This record gives sequence, C-alpha cells and structure tokens, in this order.
Amino acid sequence: MKEHVILVDENDNQIGIEEKIKAHEDAKLHRAFSIFIFNSKGEMLLQQRACDKYHSGCLWTNATCSHPRPGEDVEDAAHRRLQEEMGFDCALKKEFSFIYKAEFDHGLTEHEFDHVFIGTYDGPVHPNSDEADDYKWIDMEMLINDIQEKPENYTVWFKIAFDNVMEREQKL
Repeated sequence: MKEHVILVDENDNQIGIEEKIKAHEDAKLHRAFSIFIFNSKGEMLLQQRACDKYHSGCLWTNATCSHPRPGEDVEDAAHRRLQEEMGFDCALKKEFSFIYKAEFDHGLTEHEFDHVFIGTYDGPVHPNSDEADDYKWIDMEMLINDIQEKPENYTVWFKIAFDNVMEREQKL
C-alpha cells in the first residue's frame, strides 16, 4: 500500500494529497513532524535511521521524524509514529515549525513544513528495526561537539532544528 503525504502552502494550509515518493521526486512542500526526546538527565534520544531507508539511511537524527497521514492531526501522528518507531509514547509539546528544502540521492528532495515536538521520557526504548538501526541517549555537550566535528553523520532537518531546540531547552 502506497503512503500519501499532505501537500501544504507556506502557511501550512492543506492544498492537496500526493503519494509520498512522488512528492519527494517533485520536491512538493508537504507536512511533516520531528520529535525531540530528553531524559531527566538532560540527554537527548537519537536514532540512527535504518540504512535501507529511502533517503538519509544510516544517519543519526532526532527520536522520530515522519509525516501525518491525510486526515490525521499532526500531534496524533507524532504520538503514533513515536510508538511505531521507538516503542514508547510520552507527553509531547509542540514548540515551533520551520520549512526546509534539501536534495538527496536518487533524485529525491525533502521540502517540508516541519512541526517540532519536544518530550521527556525515562523508560525503555524498543526501536522498530524497519525504522532505526540503533539508538542512543547522548549528553548535550558531546552531541554539540560531534555535530561540529562530523556534521555528515546527521540528517539535514536535525541540524536545522537542533539549535532552536537547544535554545528552548536552555530556557526551561
């Protein structure tokens, strides 16, 4: 069964629906979300995307990133995908959104209106092997240093959202 994404304008108003891979081939702006999870020690949960993903395989990124289904509320989709990808759910708060466009291999382009959610969780993590090859909790100082030293190991959207997420976390 083919997956579909919600096409949006630059104000996140729905303007259509498109098959997911076609939307990425045609670089159409579509709705997405990214979830950042912290534990009580202030560490961030990262997942290493499955190496056979259609783009950005083997790269490290935030806990979960995906697209809501047509007719699905973004926050409901965030909870659904957190459970499907990482095997847990927790309270999430929408913090901000941003638009980005990045070209990848195989003629694919991510052009997303990305809603960013942040949550706190201290329980077990059970990643879905179809989505993530690995995961880790990482100290913020170590993560900042690693992104600076090896930015090619991280997804484009993660690096874009990371600074904004860190600013918000430091204010708490």
